[in-house]
Amino acid sequence: APIVVTDEKGQPTARVRTGDAVMFYNFRADRARQMTRALTQSDLDKFPRRNFPEKLHFLSMTRYDNTFTLPYVFPPQELGRILAGVMADLKLKNLRVAETEKYAHVTYFFNGGVEKAYPGEDRILVPSPKVATYDLKPEMSAEGVKDVVVKAVNDGHFDVLIVNFANADMVGHSGKLEAAIKAVEAVDACLGEIYKAVRAKGGAMIVTADHGNAELMVNPETGGPHTAHTTNPVPLILIAEQRPTRLAEGGALADIAPTLLAVMGVPQPPEMTGHDLRVFDGNAGVPPARA
Repeated sequence: APIVVTDEKGQPTARVRTGDAVMFYNFRADRARQMTRALTQSDLDKFPRRNFPEKLHFLSMTRYDNTFTLPYVFPPQELGRILAGVMADLKLKNLRVAETEKYAHVTYFFNGGVEKAYPGEDRILVPSPKVATYDLKPEMSAEGVKDVVVKAVNDGHFDVLIVNFANADMVGHSGKLEAAIKAVEAVDACLGEIYKAVRAKGGAMIVTADHGNAELMVNPETGGPHTAHTTNPVPLILIAEQRPTRLAEGGALADIAPTLLAVMGVPQPPEMTGHDLRVFDGNAGVPPARA
């Protein structure tokens, strides 16, 4: 929640007024658009505003929305030949699946900050449970996500499935250890069902993450709850029984896309700076993973 400095009577010591200058420091667009609209769009009718500040000098850290005409500090990067684009170029049918809390991560963010779906891309949103905090329902909608994925695998319509399970992150933020354990157990059970379906179809499966959270639920310095992301290395599990291999030590997030493409037999584009993490015994041609 935003911080508001108040006086001894609980009244704000300062307000955003007509003609003020506002510097919005958020770099992520998905959590800044709503407040930006509330402060800059006089015709917004989603909630009442008694004192709308006119003629703000509003500057954002990045471009939060293509429809905004506001100035910003850092222009968007044009990301070329990302995994989503490569799949589209190859005409690979791919399905993105997540519950509400992480839907943007398998669509907008996965597509390099682009709202529009790529050719060949389908999307399925599974509604997240309506609870105050997710420690009250640590299973979240993992079962629903799993059902969608298993059906898609069995139907055989898609070449690639991009799936997100939100539990470990969202429940990890609660700081409740027992709830986090239940969250991880729910994901584990769902991954087991997905693995069975993938194996029956002779497919391959990569399980990984882009940051830690639930693996550290107790603050080592205070002994209290730890509710933030961590900087710990994340696991990467590759299941490709058609061609058994081992994985190189170390690695980085940039190596995930090249590894996935290599599993499919697709060469990585030169724009990708990572490496295929697979190591075949006796094959010296595989470059080492970067630390």
